[in-house]
Amino acid sequence: MAKIGINIATGSLQQAEMIVGIDLGTTNSLVAIIHPETKLPTALREFDGSSIVPSVVHFDAYGNVQVGEQAKPYLESDPKNTIFSAKRLMGKSYKDIQTHQDFFAYKVIDDNTESLVKVQVGNKFYSPIELSSYILEELKKRAEHILKTPVTKAVITVPAYFNDAQRQATRDAGKLAGLDVLRIINEPTAASLAYGLGLDPAEEKTIAVYDLGGGTFDISILKISNGVFEVLSTNGDTYLGGDDLDRAIIEYWLKQFAIDNLDQHIELKQQLRLAAEQAKIALSTKDVFETKFGGETISITKQVFENLIHPIVQKTINCCTNAMRDAGLKAIDINTVLMVGGSTRVPLVKQTVATFFNQPVNDSVNPDEVVALGAAVQADILAGNNVSMLLLDVTPLSLGIETMGGLMDVLLPRNSKIPTQAGRQYTTQKDAQSGINIAVFQGERDLVKDNRKLGEFTLKGIPSMPAGLPKVEVTFLINADGILQVKAKELRSGVTQSIDIKPQYGLTDDEVEQRLLDSITHAKSDIAMRALVVASTEAAQLLAVTEKFLAKNAVILTQAELLETAGAMQALQLAITMEDKDLIQTKTEELNDISRPFAERAMDQAISGALKGKDIQQI
Repeated sequence: MAKIGINIATGSLQQAEMIVGIDLGTTNSLVAIIHPETKLPTALREFDGSSIVPSVVHFDAYGNVQVGEQAKPYLESDPKNTIFSAKRLMGKSYKDIQTHQDFFAYKVIDDNTESLVKVQVGNKFYSPIELSSYILEELKKRAEHILKTPVTKAVITVPAYFNDAQRQATRDAGKLAGLDVLRIINEPTAASLAYGLGLDPAEEKTIAVYDLGGGTFDISILKISNGVFEVLSTNGDTYLGGDDLDRAIIEYWLKQFAIDNLDQHIELKQQLRLAAEQAKIALSTKDVFETKFGGETISITKQVFENLIHPIVQKTINCCTNAMRDAGLKAIDINTVLMVGGSTRVPLVKQTVATFFNQPVNDSVNPDEVVALGAAVQADILAGNNVSMLLLDVTPLSLGIETMGGLMDVLLPRNSKIPTQAGRQYTTQKDAQSGINIAVFQGERDLVKDNRKLGEFTLKGIPSMPAGLPKVEVTFLINADGILQVKAKELRSGVTQSIDIKPQYGLTDDEVEQRLLDSITHAKSDIAMRALVVASTEAAQLLAVTEKFLAKNAVILTQAELLETAGAMQALQLAITMEDKDLIQTKTEELNDISRPFAERAMDQAISGALKGKDIQQI
């Protein structure tokens, strides 16, 4: 007997399988579906009418997690334990964000390496993947609460400029939240789908998507042809958005009404920020805004507001100029300008963008919801409900190679359209290493032992170089017949080796389904194991580097410093054997803190020696 789901809240029949569209935003996130009755993309709303979940995660003293509106007040009252803008950290190393360190009120660990970033809360360490998974888990719960049905499959959006590591991190966050991420799509592509663009295979258009969110700005130029979206160029500023418009109002009030000492009054500071947000919204339809603050009346006119934000809006136009130049286009070449993000409601923004592109902007779809609505359209296509849209063949399971610690490093995520190609650079782990083993695996688990081995080969003849110096590019290419070619090339010497793997990779549909199910069932333990292996690998590398450094530079250290360093190394070695990720990372940080001044001292001495005509010693 077939089971038919009935939504208890609405009494309407439910689809057997619901695939949702998710906009995982820097400031706000939301989830949308294609309504089973109206067949229109619809943002899911709670009883209060709200569709938005703030992308904020708070940890209390006991490790309990709060997400969204519940977490938001802690941005002011408990900033060290409240994480915002985790999306900016996705797939990033410490070096990528070090110039923006001051932006984050919480502790972002910086050990000056290429390792992926971590956030410290108390004595625990969280990756951006884990932090984003809490937001996705909240969205999943919200969807299940509203739809009264389990939600396990999703399409998630990312900025067009996200690289492979950032996209894979987003997939991993979805998996950790209990979601099978069927497709990662670009936010401008999603916005286009929400406006109905690209659904007609005969349609050919060049469009601009202007996306001004709470904390970020993006401009993307897309070409749509035969239902295929090609990103011609993308530009933007990851530290510019609606928050800057609010800040301009706050600074005006602070000067105009001589408000000071707000840093000592957290509640008043929060009240002024909220008042500024209300002013920005009100001035979209009114000429004057006024309110009470600290017993006084404060106000701002639309004219003053527009004068204040003009430089900010101009920054976005500069990005538009760069994007158009990179695409090799002029304003006359753009068929449509789509507006995305809540801050595009500001009249000055609309007017300025319309003037730049020399045409009226298209903002008929709710700018807060447009990206999630487009993701829902893509989800509906994947569910097979939109038969007019042609879908290309896709890879049934992720394809990747084995890296240190037996980890699976995915180069082609499942559901990648074929034909396709992807590549990534790797390096050696040991000095004078002459070969690298490339083992190719298929599957969704984090450890290769839980995936299926497809083949392997060894890239030989790498010239003798110190560890980390060789650059080995591994490329996966799947042709239209589904044949996978894996090629490895050492870029400095040109040494090349490759292997061909037959299509379908020998799995039945049932086996593919079982592997997908296993990946979601074991997601939490897999991610935890990956985090432990990464932490242990980083720790082992730090121990090796420190040992090598001490052997060459022991003379510049005092006996006390040598003993302290040896103690820290011993503690880290012990932590590795205890297999406690947070303890390993704590002891890694302690060794880093101890050894960093020694490295600086050695560098100073080397430079001093060079200035006196001596050789710089390798350290």
